[in-house]
Amino acid sequence: MQLMSSLQLEAYNYIKNLILTHQLDVNTLYSETKLSKELGISRTPMREALQCLSQDGYITVIPSKGFRIRQLSQKDMRETIQIRCAIEGFCTQCLAKEYQTAKGQNTIQKLGEILKHQKESLALDDNYESFINYDHKFHLLLVNYIENEEINHMFQKLMYLIRLTTQSALEVEGRINGTIDEHSEYFENLKTGNGNEAYRILIDHLMMPLNIVRTEL
Repeated sequence: MQLMSSLQLEAYNYIKNLILTHQLDVNTLYSETKLSKELGISRTPMREALQCLSQDGYITVIPSKGFRIRQLSQKDMRETIQIRCAIEGFCTQCLAKEYQTAKGQNTIQKLGEILKHQKESLALDDNYESFINYDHKFHLLLVNYIENEEINHMFQKLMYLIRLTTQSALEVEGRINGTIDEHSEYFENLKTGNGNEAYRILIDHLMMPLNIVRTEL
């Protein structure tokens, strides 16, 4: 995300929060002018915030009309998953090779802690919001392991589409337990440095939504 002024950041976070808390309808065309008045800011910072939200994958800007919340298409899902397989697959191999180092052990320990919390979150009555958040933390920790700023930036731009894909997949019966099982199996192989098997499990895990989720577009 590019450097923003305080007003741009306020508008960006305001609209992003509305999207993530499902307060905006995907079928509605929203007005830049109306939102500017709602926030009490001029149209310039609002327009720039909307541009950033568009670049980060949250909305689709329609010139001279407004914007819509971005919906998940089959193409979006496929391309996002392909990028994730490339990035996370590489990170898996790096971590597996270094599983006995202090850095590797620290990351594997943290993955185990996140996995534990993710399992515990199944008991919460929050529409699996905590489950999804722990899912994202699990994968983000893996990506952050190689400390590549460009990859981190690319991954962050995919986060909304990743969230949409995850939410859609978890609506399929059995997918929640399947996710836990796959994370657990992946974790157990990383613990012993079995990079090839961890890689196979990860790729199958990431590709699963393509086999079970059908989008309208």
